Amino acid sequence: MAVRKILVTVVGHVDHGKTSLLDKIRRSDVTAGEAGAITQAIGVSIIPIRTIEKVCGKLLDHMKGKITIPGLLTIDTPGHAAFTSLRKRGGSLADIAILVVDINEGFKPQTIESIEILKANKVPFVIAANKVDLMHGWEYDTNKNLLQNMSGMSHQAQGEFEKKFYELVGQFQEHTVNAERFDRVQDYTQQFAIVPISAHTGQGIPELLMVLTGLAQKFFEAKLEISIDGAAKGSILEVKEEKGLGLTLDTIIYDGTIRVNDVLVIGSLNGAIVTKVRALLEPKELAEMRDKKSKFKNVKSVVAATGVKISGPNMDGAMAGMPVRAATTKDKKEIEKLKLEVQSEIEDVLQETETEESGVMIKADTLGSLEAMKVLLGDKGIPVAFASLGDVSKKDLSTLESLRDKDEFTGVLLGFNVKIPGDLAIAIKEKDLTIIKHDIIYKIFDDYDLYTGTLQEKIEKRELANLTRPCKFSIMPGYVFRQNNPAICGVDIEVGQIKNGDGLMTISGKSMSTVKSMKKGQENVTRATQGDQVAMAMPGLTVGRQAKEGDFLYTDIPENDYAKLKKLKKHLSKLEVDLVKEIVEIKRKDNPVWGV
Repeated sequence: MAVRKILVTVVGHVDHGKTSLLDKIRRSDVTAGEAGAITQAIGVSIIPIRTIEKVCGKLLDHMKGKITIPGLLTIDTPGHAAFTSLRKRGGSLADIAILVVDINEGFKPQTIESIEILKANKVPFVIAANKVDLMHGWEYDTNKNLLQNMSGMSHQAQGEFEKKFYELVGQFQEHTVNAERFDRVQDYTQQFAIVPISAHTGQGIPELLMVLTGLAQKFFEAKLEISIDGAAKGSILEVKEEKGLGLTLDTIIYDGTIRVNDVLVIGSLNGAIVTKVRALLEPKELAEMRDKKSKFKNVKSVVAATGVKISGPNMDGAMAGMPVRAATTKDKKEIEKLKLEVQSEIEDVLQETETEESGVMIKADTLGSLEAMKVLLGDKGIPVAFASLGDVSKKDLSTLESLRDKDEFTGVLLGFNVKIPGDLAIAIKEKDLTIIKHDIIYKIFDDYDLYTGTLQEKIEKRELANLTRPCKFSIMPGYVFRQNNPAICGVDIEVGQIKNGDGLMTISGKSMSTVKSMKKGQENVTRATQGDQVAMAMPGLTVGRQAKEGDFLYTDIPENDYAKLKKLKKHLSKLEVDLVKEIVEIKRKDNPVWGV
């Protein structure tokens, strides 16, 4: 048995300093090479324990006894895709996470998204409150540790820090995270530690690594024990075409050992891929797998936990997030067992058979992305009826149409990092299908919330259009064109609106006619609203008998419609609401319990 490195993932909002933090530890310069200084692909760095000891110095003295963990394997994720490829069966690959938050900006949508995913996967985390160096009056003495430095600053600078710090603590509390400054934490099983840092100057990084190492040493030591002799288990981070190597897999090995010439079993959408490990290329310690200048070294074997580039033949169909297993033997029974294992892991996430239940349809670029979407949708109580990988297809549109017919609210396709082929755009428009896609998960959910809110309003207005709405109008003197069979009069709509087919009543509440038709000028209309003057045909009414010129008439609202109007009250104007009350009072003169 051996103790593996701690798997640490660094998450948070874009541009809050995740990669800069790792750069400072590695003394490399990955950030400078990134488009817009935002992480564009998932990267892996191996940080040996000697580097941690060197950075932390005497801060580690309080840890009694020898440090047994061999180091860190840090995984830098794009802020919008936290954990999307970092998965194994039953949850996240990460042992612990560093959640980076800009102390000056506070929470952003991706901060919240990261917390939700961390909590859903039950991953403990340490909070790095970054960019303290940008605070007014902040000073940095390289000869002092963080706490000494802070206590020596001016009262004004300390006051500004405390204000921003506890605003951040309050934001964590709003999301049910009990957080406190690392030196004030009383119980690490109940509280999350916040370490103030500057990824730019390096201040606070020794304290952050000290807390991380201390937590791992105390709580994860048993979990970190692995069998070196066991066959490797891993997860693909990225599939790349490399010059001279062909298709390669950037992979995290989280258990066991993988060797050159091992049989490699890879999960895939079209059945497990069985190939052979031709070469293993490991990044040098403190190097970064994405760094173009990073030199890889050829190795015969690697032991968990580590990041390794795997080269082998016939790996077409491999995708980020897919599980991999190594077999040290060519025994067919063992290989078949591994094939079933990896495919079963994929089927845990995929949901490609259409069910009778309604729900949203989700598509993503990787298995981990799909799993992250399912977890977050589950937390929001939104059912998933169909989940698959890859770009939107013609078949997806048929499934989506069927889901939409079951339930307009959930009959939507939510897509993360997927494309819609141009030839499907016309069909989507013709079928009036809703597809919400983005390369940022939280924006998909924001747009979905907006869609459901707008749809609710649309449905309510559609329902309102079919009801008899409150309306009060007068028969205009001198504009009686026909007295009866049907009576045709010029009317002036004083309040509300009226449509063909609505019942009419007198001011005493007596039902006396319906609206047969209306004409505005030379044009036939089906609806008239406040301020309109129209010619109205009213069968069963004789002007001069049931009503006279100048009289007011009202819409005769059925009780069922009144019950629905109460629920849809927010779509009525104040004048209409007041008119409903007037009509109810008229109705209750004859029937005191009308509409109760």
